[in-house]
Amino acid sequence: MSYALLRPFLFNMDPEHAHEMTLSLLDKAHKARVLGLVYGQSMQPTDCMGLQFSNPVGLAAGLDKNGDYIDALAELGFGFIEVGTVTPKPQAGNDRPRLFRLKQADAIINRMGFNNEGVDYLIENVQRCKYKGNIGINIGKNAATPVEKAADDYVYCLERVYPHASYITVNISSPNTANLRDLQSGEALTHLLDAIKNRHSQLATEYGFYVPLVLKVAPDLDPIQVDYISQQLLDFEIDGLIATNTTLSRVGVEDLPDGDQAGGLSGRPVSHISTQILQQFSDQLDGKVALIGVGGIDSGAKAVKKIEAGADMVQLYSGLIYKGPGLVQSCIQSIGGYYDAMEN
Repeated sequence: MSYALLRPFLFNMDPEHAHEMTLSLLDKAHKARVLGLVYGQSMQPTDCMGLQFSNPVGLAAGLDKNGDYIDALAELGFGFIEVGTVTPKPQAGNDRPRLFRLKQADAIINRMGFNNEGVDYLIENVQRCKYKGNIGINIGKNAATPVEKAADDYVYCLERVYPHASYITVNISSPNTANLRDLQSGEALTHLLDAIKNRHSQLATEYGFYVPLVLKVAPDLDPIQVDYISQQLLDFEIDGLIATNTTLSRVGVEDLPDGDQAGGLSGRPVSHISTQILQQFSDQLDGKVALIGVGGIDSGAKAVKKIEAGADMVQLYSGLIYKGPGLVQSCIQSIGGYYDAMEN
């Protein structure tokens, strides 16, 4: 069954239940060995952060929080998959309802709150999967951990996931964990990156191999914050930046049903602001830090906009919900066409 036929059925369901059902159906199709026949794999080899990717279009964190569906999702043609956000201990997240569709705007508001089964559960799934591509693991802090002690949670997760990840993303930009975004500013960011980078260097020595470290930031940053974060990335030799997470802005959706729900807004309305922030970081970092663009990509053309703004690779999430799995190949082909045109 095509996604276009399935979507009306899914969109009549509770969003979180529909999310779970979609992943379950995807897993069944994978086990029946039909996914690869339908979607295939487009090659657009990409080197980034010292890693080789089959193509520059990845899955953003949040869709497969616990790594339960890595092999099924890989068959949609992604060049890399990011799982998580994962925390040291399992946690239920915020109360339901916590996921809302804004259909008129092709948008989603979520206040999930890092619901996950804990880092050890995720590691078991990563070890079990057969996928041979790059897997990023996105780490966060437990809600019960005071923000002043956040570094302890991040370092704990870093230690656990290090030997299992292709790269590790430090998520300090979710709006759904109290005070988490405070870690993007001033001494809090410096203290966090210092603790993480020190342990990261030790782990690289202990294991004898280097796992790239990535920071994920919000779109709700002013130029002073962009400047400060950029300097911290350079000072601590962070390998990559994911721009951006969801926004607290409601511009363009404030009058829609559920447009005033608390949480982070993703999808089409965040495209412009996230691309602007990406461009600002690109200007500041001047190619010294790898950039992954995410936010509002619902077409191949939007993916190309991220590349034009300085992204080395892109990630998808909300666009998949509204456009379906075919979006992956569309983005790969559009980016490939863009690079071909640049060479000619």
